[in-house]
Amino acid sequence: MISRACWWFGAERVLLTLWVGGLWVAGYVVAPSLFATLDDRQLAGRLAGQVFHIMSYIGFVAGGLLLFSVVINRGSSWWRDSRAFLLLVMLILVAVGAGILQPMMQELKLAGIAPGTEQAAAFGRLHGISSIFYLLTSLLGLWLVATGFRGPAGGDD
Repeated sequence: MISRACWWFGAERVLLTLWVGGLWVAGYVVAPSLFATLDDRQLAGRLAGQVFHIMSYIGFVAGGLLLFSVVINRGSSWWRDSRAFLLLVMLILVAVGAGILQPMMQELKLAGIAPGTEQAAAFGRLHGISSIFYLLTSLLGLWLVATGFRGPAGGDD
């Protein structure tokens, strides 16, 4: 029979793979493919935005469960665990992106964005910040995958 610890370790790996793999596929395969394939850039942007929206939810669930796992496993010293720090930063980046930047961008789009206007410049700035947050989140996630979520030899870092 598989031990509970072994089962949970596998579940952590699956959650991390789902989140980080999804980030990389959505941001660096799907979104560029949509813009390269579709003639309608607004449609490509709406579809990419929907994919990113779904990835935000996946990030909240997977990241929250992974952080919960670190807290449970490390007890009162969880805040000194590098995984907890990385997960917390990733979750903050996702929360700011999904909860603040995306709604602001959506509001600008609903108001109408004409090229060369202040609204277009504001949208560009928000999009740039959002892209940087996404890049940071995907790189931090890659670091967690590459170093092993549990640290060397399945232990804590």
